[in-house]
Parts: sequence; C-alpha cells; structure tokens
Amino acid sequence: MDGAKSLLQDLDDAIARGTDESRARALWHATDILITGRYSDDEISTFGEVIGRLADEIEVAARAQLSEVMAACDHAPLNVIEKLALDDEIEVAGPVLRDSKRIDEKMLVESAMTKGQAHLLAISQRQSIGEAVTDVLVKRGNQEVVTSVARNEGARFSGSGLLHMVRRAEGDSILAEQLGLRKDVPRHVFQQLIAKASEDVRRRLEHERPEMMSQIQSSVTEVTGDLQSKFGPSSRSYFVAKRVVTTQYRQGNLNQDSISNYARQHRFDEVQIGLSLLSALPVDVIERAVMDRNREMLLVLCKALDFSWDTTMSLLFLGAKDHLITARDLKDNEREFGRLNIETSRSILKFYQSRKNSAPADAAAGRQPELQVH
Repeated sequence: MDGAKSLLQDLDDAIARGTDESRARALWHATDILITGRYSDDEISTFGEVIGRLADEIEVAARAQLSEVMAACDHAPLNVIEKLALDDEIEVAGPVLRDSKRIDEKMLVESAMTKGQAHLLAISQRQSIGEAVTDVLVKRGNQEVVTSVARNEGARFSGSGLLHMVRRAEGDSILAEQLGLRKDVPRHVFQQLIAKASEDVRRRLEHERPEMMSQIQSSVTEVTGDLQSKFGPSSRSYFVAKRVVTTQYRQGNLNQDSISNYARQHRFDEVQIGLSLLSALPVDVIERAVMDRNREMLLVLCKALDFSWDTTMSLLFLGAKDHLITARDLKDNEREFGRLNIETSRSILKFYQSRKNSAPADAAAGRQPELQVH
C-alpha cells in the first residue's frame, strides 16, 4: 500500500494546484485504482478523502457518473456514498439511493426525511428496504412513491406503516390493489384494506387472492358444527336472556360495563345478544367471534365498539377453552389490540354488516334480536 499512499499524495497535491480538467482526470484515476484493487478499511477511507475532495470540484454530470460507479462498488468509501446520497441533484443521488449496498439505513432515513419526492422514489426502488425506511416513505411519499414501495417485494413494513398505507389506499384503487397483492400483508390488515376498497378492487383481489377472501368470508358466515352455541336457540335460558338484554338496550342501559359484567359471570347468552345489539351483527356471527380460536374478529369488534382492553380481555377469557389463556397469548392479543385503529375497525365492522346483509337468510336468522339497531 506504500505505492498507493504515494499515489494518493500525488493526487492530493494535484487537487490543490491543478485545473478543473486535471482534477477530473485525477478523480477517475483514483476511482479506477480503488475499484480494481483490494484494500483495507483504513486504505478505503483514505481513498474516500481524496475522491470526496475531488467530487466537490466537479459538475453535476460528472458527479452523476461517479455515483453510477460508486453504486456498483462493494467497497466504495462510506463518506463518498453519503455525500452522493445526500446530493440535492437526483441525477447524482439516485444511483446510490437505488443500488448501493454500502449505504446504511441511517443514511436512507436521513435522505428520505430531508429530500424531495424524486429521492424518495429512488429509495422505494431498492432491492430491499427496512421498516424504519418504509415508515418514512409511506408518510412523506406522494402517490407515486407509496405505490412504488407497495409494489416492492423487498420492502418490509411495520404494523403502523401498513395501517398508514391502508389509510392512504382509501380512494386510491391502484395503491389498494398493489397493497392487497402483497403476500406479507397480515389478514387483519387485508380486512381493513378491502373494507375501504372499491367494489372493483374487491373483485380483482378476490380473483388474485382467493385464499384471503375466503377466510374473510368465513368470518361472516353462519356458525355450524363445533361453533354452535352450547345454549341452543330453543333453550329457555336463551330467550330469557334475550328478553332481559333487549329491554336493557331499549332503555339505553346496555353498554361496555354490562358486557364486561356478563362476561366475567360467564353469561354467554347475554354477552352474544348484547354484542349483537351494539354492533348490528347477527347473534351467530358474534358467537363465532367469541368462540373461534382465531381471536382476530373479536379484537376488531371490541376496538370498533371502543371497548377497553379490560373488557376485551374478559371476552377473550369467556371464549377460551376452559376460560384459560396463556400469558404469552394474552400479551400477543393485547399488542394486536393496541395496534388496531378505531376508525379502520369500524370500517371492517361495516364491511361485515354489508356482507352479512347480502348473504341468503337461513334458519339461524331466527336467533337475531328483533330490534332495529344503530
């Protein structure tokens, strides 16, 4: 490396007293030496100091050319990469923002937080993007940026980032469809997405993601088999509970506290009838939500009704086998409940209502409370 140090010293001297033309020649000479050689981190850093100084002296077109070269170099000096990534000119910043493997998440976040939409678009096209970066892209990016990142299979989203995308997809059929096509979108987010999507988007997603749509449809179908209530529709206790809870509802006294008390007393009929009245969903759908091992629908229902976690927890215990839940499962449910948004959960509730209203009636409909609900 002694020869390289001597060469870099000569280049440094050329910077100080050379012309624009000689500086440009020195830049490409130093770049060629860097790319074709194998150097230690300290040596690469030394190259970076020289190339960085030369880069400050050249025009936009030359900087853009340097960016193309550095973006493809697996041992490009970090200071040069950072300088190029934060350049105001997208012709310069674009190549390293899109392709450089040397650029770290901190640099990407800084660029995404401070630069314009063209820079954000370049970042959205990277082969892989971490959650911290996508969080910024979905908040600051325009329609083109968020659609681009939704299409990017290498992008990873946080829970809050996905929910923000769902909100942005409302009224944007292109974004809604791209987001719905992602294989990493969890079912509860997919539900929120289609609850807000247009009918055309729903049809396309039903064609492209039939497995997801069928799961959601099953959440609003009639309960059969193992999910039939242990208190059958012909039982006297059910009709007594129906009369009491309906009266309570008419008098304006049915609320979260009522449901919580019923759940803690394991009064299943009162719970399902009360939730049915408060949510405008049929009793058998409520039964499925409470009894199903997948607690997703129950969490969404409770969030839509603006229930507290304590009330939600009492309903989870009510529907659990032997009324027992492991500490880990309870913590997971609490975290999932905290991630849900009230407005989007209410959109899902409306979606369930619309799907249920469009389904053919059957014998189970006789168990619905005979009352107009709001």
